[in-house]
Amino acid sequence: MNKKVYRHLDKLPTGRAGDKLTPGCLVLEGGGWKGLYTVGVLDCLMMNDINFTSVVGCSAGALSAIGYVSGQIGWSARIDLTYRHDPNYCGIGALKTDGGITGFTYLFNKIIKDLPLDKKRFSDPSRRLAVSATNLLTGKVEYFEKGKCRLSKAVQASATVPYVSKPVMINGVPYLDGGCAEKIPFPWSEKSGEKKVMVVRTRELGYRRKPGLPGLAKVMYRKYPNLLDSMAKVNEDFNEMVDMFEEKSADGEMFLIAPSKPVEVTRFEGDMDKLGALYWLGYNDMKSRLAELNEYLAG
Repeated sequence: MNKKVYRHLDKLPTGRAGDKLTPGCLVLEGGGWKGLYTVGVLDCLMMNDINFTSVVGCSAGALSAIGYVSGQIGWSARIDLTYRHDPNYCGIGALKTDGGITGFTYLFNKIIKDLPLDKKRFSDPSRRLAVSATNLLTGKVEYFEKGKCRLSKAVQASATVPYVSKPVMINGVPYLDGGCAEKIPFPWSEKSGEKKVMVVRTRELGYRRKPGLPGLAKVMYRKYPNLLDSMAKVNEDFNEMVDMFEEKSADGEMFLIAPSKPVEVTRFEGDMDKLGALYWLGYNDMKSRLAELNEYLAG
């Protein structure tokens, strides 16, 4: 048995999402390989004909959004659970090619040939997709929207992990993971104009971050004082944001889903059984709350 590939790949769902669109904005948190929870949620949504008209993602959330917007059930899960240990996708090959731990060149040039993306459906202007990345010069988060930029480059910037990856250059400006300045890209949902908002978390509801700036950041990014200012307060901003989510969710002003039990998967997790289990946790958590979501969307 190949322990480097998820052993239950054949049990992952397949198919295409329906054409029905669901008015609303879907907000996707990042979190490295914890993003497999999000992928499970999204596959369950597609299986049940819930296809939001607007999606915004940060880091792993930006990557997860691609298969959802293209309406391909199981596509993202198959990539992550097949290629996790391919060094060209996650490892030394990626470092040589893209200067980071994720092989975006390999993903967009090789993997997508093996698991084709429905580019026609993905490009449909009736479904908006935005991804967030952090501008190192200003220290601010910026949103890049499908149809208005080279999205593959924006996704790369959004998911480029700090400390272990080189910044991604877009129009001569260096960018890193959107989570450096804003952990969850909720503000874009307010700009989208959508009345219904669903947020997908990748950590359990009680999870909060420790405030403060890591010492390594002060060394590595000393040339970017605005970035350091943002990184110094991003965890505190995150804690305030998730407190607000829980209040809004309790009041019926938004729909919030988070792992129903503590997430043990790490940002760089390599245990394929753990990753597969997290995918199914997301799928089944969403399945158990479909009636609640439909009630929220109909209200």
